[in-house]
Amino acid sequence: MTYEARIETPSAQPVPAPMVAADELDLAHEDRASARRVWLIIAAAAVLLIALWFFVHRNDASGDAGDVAQQAATVTVVVPGRATIAGAINATGTLAARRDEPIGSVGEGGQVVDVRVEAGDWVRQGQVLAVIDRSVQNQQQASQAAQVQVAVADARLAQANLERALKLVERGFISKADIDRLTATRDAANARVNVARATLGQLQAQAARLNIVAPSDGLVLERRVERGQVVGGGAGILFRLARGGELELQARLSETDLAALSPGVSAEVTPVGSPRSFTGQVWQISPVIDATTRQGTARIALAYAPELRPGGFASVVIRAGTVVAPKLPESAILSDNAGSYVYVVGPGNKVVRRPVKTGVVTADGIAVVEGLTGTERVVLRAGGFLQPGETVNPQLAAAAKQPR
Repeated sequence: MTYEARIETPSAQPVPAPMVAADELDLAHEDRASARRVWLIIAAAAVLLIALWFFVHRNDASGDAGDVAQQAATVTVVVPGRATIAGAINATGTLAARRDEPIGSVGEGGQVVDVRVEAGDWVRQGQVLAVIDRSVQNQQQASQAAQVQVAVADARLAQANLERALKLVERGFISKADIDRLTATRDAANARVNVARATLGQLQAQAARLNIVAPSDGLVLERRVERGQVVGGGAGILFRLARGGELELQARLSETDLAALSPGVSAEVTPVGSPRSFTGQVWQISPVIDATTRQGTARIALAYAPELRPGGFASVVIRAGTVVAPKLPESAILSDNAGSYVYVVGPGNKVVRRPVKTGVVTADGIAVVEGLTGTERVVLRAGGFLQPGETVNPQLAAAAKQPR
């Protein structure tokens, strides 16, 4: 039995496209979308930057010259004008006696038996301050007084002998030579009287020098001797006296301040610890400047007052005259090796360096005696950070804006 095998070949069917191609297409679409988003972000940022740039430059363009000036350094300026400035020099110094008189023993010395004054007492010229034992000197004076009497008696006898001889010479009983001899004897006796009296006076003077006396009227500043103490000539100072009670302040000043003073200038002295001030005047200016400190001494005379104690410390304000000049705060005045200067705001708000010469220093400013007329706009502070020619934004100081 024969079998035929039939093989039916299926008709050709369309083959579907691979799935990979579809995935790639989706990825391409997504890449294009991402790229668009990136470009959109970049474009937005660019637009924002451009808008910001235009905003900034639009503000600059809309401003005037004053807005440009605001970008420069802002400085405070002042127009000082001119004023009458009372000169005042502030200093400190030491109180002392104007004429300090040290007193010691000028005699041969001895033991002190009496002290009659204390520190702080007022004394008169010739007043006894202390007494030294003079028992030996008194005996010497008594002995010499007796010698004077002996010499006087001898002189009387010699005079009587001469007078009798003169009566006899007329009768020829005594020669002329005898008269000459008796006359010489009388003259020698009289001379011995004078010598004895001079010696007695010397002893009395020596005894008187044992008294320590005041050489002038004044105030006793120190007492350095006590009863029972043994003193002698050249033993040192026993008392210190302020002649007339006059005191002074010895103020140390710089060369510049000394040059501004003259004798007779008034001053106000305030001792440390005292609320009271005392008026005095400069009576002497030091002719010598200390080579080390570059200072000299102004001596200010003061009348006596209990609050003024020699050796104490005091401050003084010396009236050094008046000047008419611009006055600036200390912050406005600068200095370097070339000297003092200020910064002036000139045309176009440009900074200009102006050399100046300063004068009187007061509590509220310094006088500028050269370099300014008073109408300039002077930089009040921060001048050390400026440079000549720099453009600034000047602002008038508040105090200068207030009406006078």
